[in-house]
Amino acid sequence: MFKVKIHWAGLFVAACCYASLPVLADNPIVQTSFTADPAPMVLGDTVYLYAGHDEDDANDFNMRDWRLYSSKDMVNWTDHGVVASLSTFPWARQDNGAWAAQVVERNGKFYLYAPVTDNASNQSAIGVAVADSPMGPFKDVLGRPLVAGPGFFDPTVLIDDDGQAYLYWGNPDLWHVKLNRDMLSYSGDVIKSARPEKYQEGPWAYKRNGRYYMAYASTCCSEGIGYAMSATPVGPWQYKGQIMDPSSLSTGNHPGIIDFRGKSYVFGFNYRLNFAETPLHRERRSITVAEIEFRADGTIPTLPFWNTTGVKQVQPLDPYGRVEAETIAWTSRIPRDRDRPFDWATGIKTDRDDQTGMYVYPAASASFVKVAGVDFGKRPPKSFKARVASAGTGGRIDVRAGSPGGPLIATIEVAQTGGAGVWQTQSVKASAITGQHDLYFVFNSGGRNVQFNVDYWSFEQ
Repeated sequence: MFKVKIHWAGLFVAACCYASLPVLADNPIVQTSFTADPAPMVLGDTVYLYAGHDEDDANDFNMRDWRLYSSKDMVNWTDHGVVASLSTFPWARQDNGAWAAQVVERNGKFYLYAPVTDNASNQSAIGVAVADSPMGPFKDVLGRPLVAGPGFFDPTVLIDDDGQAYLYWGNPDLWHVKLNRDMLSYSGDVIKSARPEKYQEGPWAYKRNGRYYMAYASTCCSEGIGYAMSATPVGPWQYKGQIMDPSSLSTGNHPGIIDFRGKSYVFGFNYRLNFAETPLHRERRSITVAEIEFRADGTIPTLPFWNTTGVKQVQPLDPYGRVEAETIAWTSRIPRDRDRPFDWATGIKTDRDDQTGMYVYPAASASFVKVAGVDFGKRPPKSFKARVASAGTGGRIDVRAGSPGGPLIATIEVAQTGGAGVWQTQSVKASAITGQHDLYFVFNSGGRNVQFNVDYWSFEQ
């Protein structure tokens, strides 16, 4: 484990030389919280990523809610906060156990299939909560489990082209049922499939070009991502190989696969942020993503272990509309010394305000948010504005291009607004900048360790 620490530390030291190198790569895709068990869903021009949440103080699994992130470009992810929790299911155990869930859309409704522990039977169970929006609120409509039994968790849903929906789940066995049109009940028996080779847990059902795929966490432990294929949605499943081989850098795994804007992606997780903070293995995971390709026969070449560069941006970000401050490609803080070059836990954090929704705040001086691929076009902006709130002495936001030490585009000296929930829009002149750049929003670079909140920002021409 000590070697793991040195590996990451060396990477972060090299990355922090921001005068000539990128500050940090952009995998994992969320740094403000520990996230696990990715469940991506494509809706129109947006990827909605539902995530399990490892608590900051977790040693073993400690999970109480599900969070949502979204992206239109696969690089900048907007934090929407908690969309469901154990309290969504009053009949379930409340202290722990918000394991891998998935959301699917049907006829304008959104169905969250969540594994919890049924208090009445003390068995693993899968509940269903429904919302009118992908961002919730999700409400339990059954008041009881949809299915329950030993190892009944890690649900995944596939709605086939003929409209028939299937629910799959299970560890160490793979189970399925046919869901009815209401998505809240099922017909026929609960069926246990023959286990695909190397199947362990975390199934993900996926269809492409008429072929059915079952991806899963393979071979414990460490777990890779294996997959099997079938000519039908219920198998038999024929093992085809590993999408990713196991690695000692990531004890567990959980795949999620989507097609988006002509490309295919697999999501999973690693422990990069955990090992950046401590050499000890703790169940504090971080969601990652990689692009996948397919051979002519539908099989998938094996990927290397999660890289640190993420995936390519599929479209630039427009800075002239409202951009939520919690839209982030990467966040960290400028290092004070080489002994502690990376400290995500004291960088940028997110929270929710009843008035304005999600916002960000600096938990330490010299923390920053990177927003990737911001396209100013051919006409430079005239001004920069941000909606902020401050209960104390305010603070400072430096907007820089290319790196935390790059050219200064704008500076806002955040004035006291009269309270952490008293929001004001503050505007300043912006330096001339055109073309496409990564922007860095550096908070309190002068060394003041003060907190203020930022709701959104934009440039104006």
